[in-house]
Amino acid sequence: MFDPFRDIGLPEPTAKADIILCSHSHSDHNNAAAVRHGKSVVLEGFAGEKQIGNVSIKGVPTFHDDAQGGKRGRNSIYIVDFDGVSFCHLGDLGQFLSPQQIGEVGSIDALFLPVGGFYTIGPEEARKVMESLKPRIAVPMHYKLPGMSDVYDGLSTVEDFMRRDDNIKRLEGPSFTVNKIDLPEKTLIIIPKLV
Repeated sequence: MFDPFRDIGLPEPTAKADIILCSHSHSDHNNAAAVRHGKSVVLEGFAGEKQIGNVSIKGVPTFHDDAQGGKRGRNSIYIVDFDGVSFCHLGDLGQFLSPQQIGEVGSIDALFLPVGGFYTIGPEEARKVMESLKPRIAVPMHYKLPGMSDVYDGLSTVEDFMRRDDNIKRLEGPSFTVNKIDLPEKTLIIIPKLV
């Protein structure tokens, strides 16, 4: 599980996870206690490479803001390779990626990227980051949803990120499955129904 949250106005996650990856230490991204069980491995702000069973994890250090961490600190991007599919979770990315960071991320199949701005990159910056990483699937995250706490009022909506020529799939629920043989040729933006 990536960045289990709390205190955002939405119900906390209840699923249990074997591996919990927290991009940084802010309380809305490191609620490992809610999803942890006895054998869970928790990594927070991890940089480097680690193998846990049949799961390969790479952490790439970035910043949570456009001031080299001066406003909100550091952030870790996680790349997880599992069952032939590579997933990349950008956490609370607040900067454009450098060519070196793009190289460290490498080729990915599914990208989870913040698009709401205010605390992270916004819709236009997210679009540029997505285009630089060239995922087969992109899942917007960290945007304004009904029911969120007032502290998140400054966030953009997912619609602010979308363009008319995008290849979009809106889901009827919060989950979906990714497998190597069904990956699209053109980037598919998947929008789960979260509330």
